[in-house]
This record gives sequence, structure tokens and C-alpha cells, in this order.
Amino acid sequence: MHLLPPPDKRELCITLIGMPGSGKSTVGHLLARHLQWALVDTDHLIEATYGLPLQAVTNALGKEDFLDVEARIVSSVRASRAVLATGGSVVYREHAMRHLASLGPVVYLELPYDIIEERVALNPQRGLAIAPGQTLRDLYEERAALYARYAGLRVHAAGLNPQACALRVAGDLRKNGMLRA
Repeated sequence: MHLLPPPDKRELCITLIGMPGSGKSTVGHLLARHLQWALVDTDHLIEATYGLPLQAVTNALGKEDFLDVEARIVSSVRASRAVLATGGSVVYREHAMRHLASLGPVVYLELPYDIIEERVALNPQRGLAIAPGQTLRDLYEERAALYARYAGLRVHAAGLNPQACALRVAGDLRKNGMLRA
């Protein structure tokens, strides 16, 4: 059996960044379905690499080593016509963010802290790369500037259900010439 070689010219990917609880995986799934593209959840790639839940990987490695592993795995992604739902901590490694930007537009799903806090509380098993003694608010304030720095597009997701958010992302990308119609 012969497999088709990858295309010479890759189509872009769309990368979603934002805080845990911002909807990257949920919105990513809906956006990928809307575009008829693949979804790649980088947290799932990390779990598959280690055969463990994300929080167990984070706990075993510690924050800094986890961030290095995450960056290595994210930087190995070679995809086309895919929506990439990243872990919230991906923005800590510049080389990983440069790689993601080379694949296509990076979209920040932006939500106020109170909504993030509420959503994270609903899923305490969520993997968080957080230093000992650091609070969720500390993490939010630390990361907000990084998300804004690396985003080619910011989507204010407050008040949007996941479907409406996915459609907003697609519409804003098209409006800004970052996605073909």
C-alpha cells in the first residue's frame, strides 16, 4: 500500500491559547468540526506520551520540567488543516510559541478571572502547571500578558456559548484575512 506524501505547501493550522477553563478544547472541537479540519489537543499528546493523566505528569515532573516537556511535544507538531487546542502554560516557552505561530494564526480566548475561577473549580482534576504557593489569580495575572503578546487575534469569549465562540473565531479570522473563506 502506498501512502500519499504530505503536500508540498501546507495549509495553515489555528492555535487556541488561553487560561485553563477558557474553552480551548471545547471551542477547538467545534471550530475544527465547522472547518472540517482535525483537532489536536496538545494536553492529550502529553498524556499519550506518558500514559498518565495530565495532572499526574505535572505533579511528577514539577512545573519547570513540565513546561520543557510541553514545549518539546508542542514543537514537534507538524500538522495542516488542524485546530490546535493547547495547554494554558504553552506560552511560557518562546520557542514553542514561535513554532505554533509558524503553523498559522494564534488565537487568545480571553475571559475575565471570575469566569476562569468558576470553571476551574468545576474541574479540580484539570492539569495545572502551577508553582507551590502560587494561586490561580497569580497564574491568571502572570499569563495574561503572555497570551496578549503571542496572540495574532484576541477573541473576547465572555457571554458566548462554545458554538458561538467557535463561529466568532472563524468569522474574526476571515475578517482579518487570516483564514480563507
